[in-house]
Amino acid sequence: MSRLVVRAFSVSLDGYGAGPSQSLQHPLGIGGGNLHGWAMPTRTFQRNVFGKDGGTTGVDEDFAARSFENLGAWILGRNMFAHSRGPWTDDGWQGWWGDEPPYHVPVFVLTHHAREPLEMAGGTTFHFVTGGIHEALERARDAAGSLDVRIGGGAATIRQYLSASLVDELHTAVSPVLLGSGEPLFAGLDLPALGYRVGSHVATEAATHVSLVRD
Repeated sequence: MSRLVVRAFSVSLDGYGAGPSQSLQHPLGIGGGNLHGWAMPTRTFQRNVFGKDGGTTGVDEDFAARSFENLGAWILGRNMFAHSRGPWTDDGWQGWWGDEPPYHVPVFVLTHHAREPLEMAGGTTFHFVTGGIHEALERARDAAGSLDVRIGGGAATIRQYLSASLVDELHTAVSPVLLGSGEPLFAGLDLPALGYRVGSHVATEAATHVSLVRD
């Protein structure tokens, strides 16, 4: 059966998955880009995200590579697709990633405002779901078949799925960064009571990789 996973989600030492004041100028919030210092140099991110050759190898690369394996669909919160709020406008916005996003499978975007699917180059089609997290998961699983569904964020979206005990595995990369404020990942969650435990943890110079699993 398809699993619901979170992989390679960067979080600060003080628990934030994005910095404050997210906007078009600061899509990851102020200081949020510093969370991803472990991932950006890796071979996987250089190839899949930036379309470049080369990149670092090692433990961080192993986690980055695994994050793209066996995926049949993604789920995103609206802010992971657009900086705007409220009803959609005809402004030509097609996501943060340009003409060919790095997903290459169907992507289901949580929103309160309906719009038609958006087909992009490279196999990515954005579908906009107004029925909440359960509808998005059902549609994503239908699209993924036997492959996994990955939640790409943001923190609030992951928190909703965790609070419903729907996430089967969560890999966070804890970066040696303090943000002070922003989007908290685990605020208000009693993870053991929800059925989660630490499955593994591995430290590198750039991050501590912690995987949670659900019993």
